[in-house]
Amino acid sequence: MITVDQVRELTRTLPRTSEHLIRDRVKFRVGSIVYVAFSQDETMMGFAFPKEERAALIESEPEKFVLPRESDLRFNWVEARTAALDEPEMRELVMEAWRMVVPKKVAAARLGPS
Repeated sequence: MITVDQVRELTRTLPRTSEHLIRDRVKFRVGSIVYVAFSQDETMMGFAFPKEERAALIESEPEKFVLPRESDLRFNWVEARTAALDEPEMRELVMEAWRMVVPKKVAAARLGPS
């Protein structure tokens, strides 16, 4: 199981990231773009993810990944159960979500070319 504190520790190392508490939900964003957000009870972690790959991810592990609520389907977004994630998987999901929202040269400086 992963926690908000584990995600916070990772996001502090990512350039241009800021943390916000909005309607009792912890959100991490770059500028105005949210790339990771937790449910109020912290049992779900939403993250930026390509729409065209979303169905395959959810079908591969439906006990772990779910579609976002209907109003968020238009966004590049997926939700994961925090109890089903381990730290290495969380790190990969958060890093890729961050990569989606920062300029390519910022991501390349931190992670190398994609």
